[in-house]
Amino acid sequence: MAALPGELKYIQYEHSLESVYLPAIRALISKDLSEPYSIYVYRYFLYQWGHLCYMALNPSDSSLVGVIICKLEAHASHSPPTMRGYIAMLAVSATYRGHGVATALVKKAIDAMTHRNADEVVLETEETNIPAMRLYERLGFLRSKKLHRYYLNGNSAYRLVLLLKQIDPDAATDLSLDEVDTGPS
Repeated sequence: MAALPGELKYIQYEHSLESVYLPAIRALISKDLSEPYSIYVYRYFLYQWGHLCYMALNPSDSSLVGVIICKLEAHASHSPPTMRGYIAMLAVSATYRGHGVATALVKKAIDAMTHRNADEVVLETEETNIPAMRLYERLGFLRSKKLHRYYLNGNSAYRLVLLLKQIDPDAATDLSLDEVDTGPS
């Protein structure tokens, strides 16, 4: 029987762990996700945002049970720009699914992004991945867009968004409102 989530060891990724865990991270993710990622994609995320990436380890042998890989950066398409967190990859070993491991990893990542002033967290997931959709929606994510034939395998995806900060519509800058003549002052 697999250890339950409370018994698992959750740790933040560190660069010193690459030689031990990067092969296991790649193997675990390649089993579950439809996109083939090169070593450079993993390093892109892990080198810059290792502080937002977490691993679930089996305490008996420190083997990798689950992993979440994220990033956080300014997103300039909004006015004013927002700090957008992004969940790039999430995978849990089949043996440990259904025990809350993915939920624990996502919560840790969201907490780390919130601590670093993220305004929102986004991700894409295949529309056919019902367990992932349920997990994210249970945590407050909303479907914002359907992405047709998004993945290399031809499957469509949903972009999901979790707003971490309330948007103040009065604080939004809209130049057309500034130019309205409101009469004598």
